[in-house]
Amino acid sequence: MSKSRLIYGLSALGILVSSCSKPVQQQEEIVAVEQTLVKPLYVTDSVIHDTDDPAIWVNPTDPSKSLIIGTDKDEDGALYVFDLQGNAIDSLIVRGIQRPNNVDVGYGLDLGDRKVDFAVTGERMTSKLRFFSLPDMKEINVGGIEVYEGESGPDFRDLMGVALFQDKTTGKNYVIAGRKNGPTDGTYLWQYEILGKDGQISLSLVRKFGSYSGKKEIEAIAVDAELGYIYYSDEGVGVKKYYADPEKGNEELAFFAKEGFSDDHEGISIYKLDDTTGYILVSDQGSNLFHVFPREGSASNPHEHNLITKIPTSTISSDGSESISLALGPDFPHGLFVAMSDDKTFQIYRWEDMAGDILKSKN
Repeated sequence: MSKSRLIYGLSALGILVSSCSKPVQQQEEIVAVEQTLVKPLYVTDSVIHDTDDPAIWVNPTDPSKSLIIGTDKDEDGALYVFDLQGNAIDSLIVRGIQRPNNVDVGYGLDLGDRKVDFAVTGERMTSKLRFFSLPDMKEINVGGIEVYEGESGPDFRDLMGVALFQDKTTGKNYVIAGRKNGPTDGTYLWQYEILGKDGQISLSLVRKFGSYSGKKEIEAIAVDAELGYIYYSDEGVGVKKYYADPEKGNEELAFFAKEGFSDDHEGISIYKLDDTTGYILVSDQGSNLFHVFPREGSASNPHEHNLITKIPTSTISSDGSESISLALGPDFPHGLFVAMSDDKTFQIYRWEDMAGDILKSKN
C-alpha cells in the first residue's frame, strides 16, 4: 500500500529503547507507522498579509454555524472571521489592528449590563489587548487596554501570545499574555483577571510567572480549563506546564516535548475526549508535523506527557492551531482541527482524519 509520509508512535506497551539511565520522561520507544499525509477538508480564503493563529467560536444555537477567527499579522493587520467552510465573512472582519499575533475566544463574560462571548487579540505594536464581542465583532473597549506596563527591556512589551481561562469554580475570567522577549527570572508571562462593569472591561494583574530559556521566544499558550493547566511553547526548547489558577502558585509542573522537533515549538491545541482525557497537539513548524501527547499524562503521573504519535499535515510552516471535540454539523461530527499555513490561509481538518488509526475521536 503506497503511503506518502511516516508518522511515529509510541508502542502500546511503552517498551524502552533508550538506556535505563535515561530519565523516565525521555524513555520513549519510537515506532515507524505508515500513514497518508493528512489533507484538510477546507482551506480558508486568503488573508492580505500573513496568517498566524486561529480560534473557534461555537454557535450555541446551531454549531454548524460556528466561526473561525484568525489573525492577519502585519502592522496593518486584521482579525478575519470565516465560516466552517473557510469562507471569509467580510462584514465581520476587523481591520487596522497593528500586528495581531494570537487570538483566543471566551464565553459568558459579565460586563455588568450584559453577558457576552468575546475574542481577544494582542496588538503587538501598541502593547494592548483588543477585545471584541461575538459573534458581531464589535469592540468592547475601543482602542484596547495596555499590558506589560512599566517594562522597559528590548521587546519586553511586544505582545504575542494570548490565552483565556475561565475558572469553573469561581467564575473568574483571566487572560494570559506572552511577548516577543522577556526576563529569565520566572516572570515572562503575565496573568490578568478580566473585570466587567458598565459595559466595559478592566484588567487586574494577578501574577507574573513562567520560566524562559532565553533561546527564542514564548508565543503559543493554551489553557485546559477543565483540568486547570496552562501550557506554553518555549520555542526551540520544549513545552512547559503550570497551574492556571493563580492561587495555586507558580510551580513548573512539567517540561516535555524536548526532543524530536526540527525547528520551533509553535502552536498548542487540546482535543478533549471527555473532562479529563484527550490529546495535546504541538506544531513542529519546520517539519509540517504535529506531535501528540496525552492530555491526562501517564497512569502514574498526570504531569508525564510522553509522545504518542506525530501527524503529518498539508500545512506549510504551521504556527498557531486550535482543536475542538464538539460536533459542529455534518462536516465535523467529531469536531475539527484548524491550523495556520504559511500561504496566507488556515487549513480546516476533520478530527477523524487527524486521528487516523492511532488516536480516538469523541463520540
